[in-house]
Amino acid sequence: MNDAHLHMLVNHFPIVGTILGLLVLIGGIYFKNIPVKNTAFFLFIIAAIFAVFSMATGEGAEELVEDMPNIGHEIIHNHEELAEKFAIIMYLLGVVSSIGLITNIKKHSKAGFFSYAIAIIALVAVFFSTKVGTSGGEIRHTEIRSEKAFQNLNVESPE
Repeated sequence: MNDAHLHMLVNHFPIVGTILGLLVLIGGIYFKNIPVKNTAFFLFIIAAIFAVFSMATGEGAEELVEDMPNIGHEIIHNHEELAEKFAIIMYLLGVVSSIGLITNIKKHSKAGFFSYAIAIIALVAVFFSTKVGTSGGEIRHTEIRSEKAFQNLNVESPE
């Protein structure tokens, strides 16, 4: 198993975990249910851990695919830049979710504040996750590439 394979195994968890966690958190806030909020925080923490693994395997995956036909350095570079931003947001989400979990467990007066702050961070993370996921998919899935990506590769669009 090489880094590209490992990257493909772990890179979906930060995206799916964040989307699922946000939906769970919205439900927990709406129903004022602390265990549901804690479940969302736990999902965010797990997603952040997988973001670490995804970043750790990304460079090795890049080395394996960057010289393949119809890939191009610009497409990979774009994905890498977006992934770095997404990773920072995920690390922040993981840390703040840990604090939110602790404040809920200790029934701290700031627990409600953390729920809303985490929801905002998670919303930003979901936005970036869609960008990262799409840019990563464009590396091998030419059918979803924009016309600009094809122009940068000096090849014709399949349309």
